[in-house]
Amino acid sequence: MYISEKQIEIRYAETDQMGVVYHANYLIWLEIGRTQLIKDLGFEYAKLEADGYLSPVIDVSIQYKAALRYGQVATVRTWIEAHSRLRTTYGYEVLHEDGTMAATATTVHTLVRKENFRPVSLSKVDPAWDAAYIKNMREMC
Repeated sequence: MYISEKQIEIRYAETDQMGVVYHANYLIWLEIGRTQLIKDLGFEYAKLEADGYLSPVIDVSIQYKAALRYGQVATVRTWIEAHSRLRTTYGYEVLHEDGTMAATATTVHTLVRKENFRPVSLSKVDPAWDAAYIKNMREMC
């Protein structure tokens, strides 16, 4: 299974009054990790949108384990946890520099036409992209 890694330098603006990363910023980091995974696999999400498709998040789950703080570097690890005709589930780990787990997460996405938000299969939109996701899942087994 391919796991993408992206480092995030934690900015002061991402912290709360307690000096720890504000919980909602993890959602942004998950997007950064997901975008990096897609790029690593040879595809571009921006092209998908330019072609008239969107991939909205339909479910998100985050488990916070250990606080991150300003000045630290977090690593977001991202992989394809599940991929079916209409849904893709991405898995994530957010790590401290020493490898300590800061958070784990999953996001579930569907693919829709931008014009009417009707679901469409990735295999019909971009067969090569769909095949890359399927191949990644098969390597996991």
